[in-house]
Amino acid sequence: MADLAIGGPMTAPTARWRGAFVRGGARLRCGGAIIALLVLIALLAPLLAPHDPIEQDLLSAQLPPAFMHGGDASYPLGTDSLGRCVLSRLIFSARTALVVALVAALLAAIIGIVLGLVAGAFGGVLDQLVSRLVDVWMAFPPVLLSIVLAAVIGAGLTSVIAAIVVVDWTRFARVVRAETMAQLRRDYAAAARVLGLSRGQLLRLEILPNLVPLIVTLLSVEMGIAILVEVILSFVGISVAGDTPSWGGMITEGRQIIYQAPWIMMFPIACVIASVIGFNLLGDGLRAALDPVQRR
Repeated sequence: MADLAIGGPMTAPTARWRGAFVRGGARLRCGGAIIALLVLIALLAPLLAPHDPIEQDLLSAQLPPAFMHGGDASYPLGTDSLGRCVLSRLIFSARTALVVALVAALLAAIIGIVLGLVAGAFGGVLDQLVSRLVDVWMAFPPVLLSIVLAAVIGAGLTSVIAAIVVVDWTRFARVVRAETMAQLRRDYAAAARVLGLSRGQLLRLEILPNLVPLIVTLLSVEMGIAILVEVILSFVGISVAGDTPSWGGMITEGRQIIYQAPWIMMFPIACVIASVIGFNLLGDGLRAALDPVQRR
């Protein structure tokens, strides 16, 4: 009995997430594998990249991949118009994509969760203010708003992250507000109030922990969206600096010579598609695993 009393509460969260991984099925495992591979590539980029991603060799410009006629084995995926190794740039671009995805999604989540909790829990004027702000913000096309914001702030990784955060916090705020209001109507919330918990304690100790599965799912989906937005901003020329490898920048460069060297554009597009699919599969799997309604 003593072992159960000591071990039960300590191992419950671990067992819950382990069981969720099993229940998530093929989508969760496949998405997790893709994202884990992406993270591993980004972390080990200096070791995996065969060349410096910004090193130019004009004598080796537009070399085809090694498996095509005229390719060079030292450049497995060929070179771009400046003779830079495409594979090395793809690998280092994974770092840029992950930084944008992680930082932008986390900041957008923090802002949206705080506003959603406040609006859903306190109601009244605060709820009306947050709800109207969300409605006005979502009236603008998100991609167009991101482009305008990035153009105003200026090019660079920080401006890209800021543009994504300013646009996408509304997604978290709407969902968290609605779920907070639903949780507050349940019996456990009423019991907590009877026990003397304040509104802030109820949010911190009861409501927010129950929203963790939903927030994790939203985060995974938001990371995929952030990667797409960074690619779009790079495509219009207001993302990271030109010497910083990014998939969007590579697509923009390859578009100019698509008929002469299609591989320059083809490989980064494949990386973007794989990453977004991975994040979406991960989000779908987490929702199926952690949402009680989905499990039933």
